[in-house]
Amino acid sequence: MFPKEIKFISHKDYVDLKEYHPTPIKLNIPDWYKKLSHGVLDGKILTVKGCMPFLDTLTTGYSLKVCQDIKLEHNVWNDERMQYETYYDVGSIVEGMMLAKGLNFNFKQPSSHPPEQLGDSPANKKNKLGPFHKINNPWIIKTPPGYSCLFLPPMNNHDDRFSIIPGIVDTDTYPSEINFPIIINGDKYKTLKTVIKQGTPYVQVIPFKRESWKMKIEGQDSKEFNSKKMFFPLKIIDNYKTKYWFKKSWK
Repeated sequence: MFPKEIKFISHKDYVDLKEYHPTPIKLNIPDWYKKLSHGVLDGKILTVKGCMPFLDTLTTGYSLKVCQDIKLEHNVWNDERMQYETYYDVGSIVEGMMLAKGLNFNFKQPSSHPPEQLGDSPANKKNKLGPFHKINNPWIIKTPPGYSCLFLPPMNNHDDRFSIIPGIVDTDTYPSEINFPIIINGDKYKTLKTVIKQGTPYVQVIPFKRESWKMKIEGQDSKEFNSKKMFFPLKIIDNYKTKYWFKKSWK
């Protein structure tokens, strides 16, 4: 059985640059995770290194990376206007160069959403009631018929300065690039002046099949309920991994 195929499509000149193409997100496992040990002997302890549900969050799907440097100054006081403001710039020179060549890598100045669009969402408080700027993405994403994509900040590995607002897009029918509004981490940074460097991973892409589901709630008597748990604790280590976990393939 052949694997399903997800396509990331952009202008051939940009593809030929071979800079920061989308990749399987398993290539972006953080160093702190790699350095963890996991065991029960010789002073070792059980760690998240042996938790397969956690590993699946780091290896499921694909990673999008920021395509150009972004200068970000968030919640900065403006003495002239006597208010806090946000400055967000990708450099108009880059946009001008692309337009001069008749190319569109979706490198134009990013747009934004006003805070009113999210009403009383907790995201507004975290974003210090500033605009929700978008990171422009040069890739059109195509999936087979009947498949959509879930877009998330990289799970258990996102940038501590910002994160995208998660969303689902029916990528089998949507014909254009998808741009991603971001929330600044105002819980950590009251004021933030930074450069989001080209190549920074910022989106986890998880394709999935659209299906209809129906919820059902059941009760079990004690005998049936406990019998399923009887053999679960017989292993000291890697019980879920060896008995219940399925290895996935993302290429």
